[in-house]
Amino acid sequence: MKVLESAENYLETIYILGKQRNGVHAIDIANALGFSKPSVSIAMKRLRENGYITIDEFQHISLTPSGREIAERVYERHDILHNLLVRLGVSNETASNDACRIEHVLSEESFACIRKYMKENWE
Repeated sequence: MKVLESAENYLETIYILGKQRNGVHAIDIANALGFSKPSVSIAMKRLRENGYITIDEFQHISLTPSGREIAERVYERHDILHNLLVRLGVSNETASNDACRIEHVLSEESFACIRKYMKENWE
């Protein structure tokens, strides 16, 4: 199933924040992405309805297995693309911004070739 870029960004952000702290809240996501809390709340409702997240009684947001799968895929793409761009001489900030845009539109075939190239040449 194709997931919208905005949903991928939210899931990736939840994944990253979850690795950094115990319990992710909507305000954490809003702060990380620079969005308003009401906008994040609407997005969290949609993600929950689509089965990508759960929200417990303490308002902790967690990824479901399907949400985690998407988040990990997007995070891996971002990480590899960011590292490639930095190694090519792009500044860290620009590489991060560009990787964030590229990660959503790059084909599986192209990404597989980039991943293979990075493993063979820079690991």
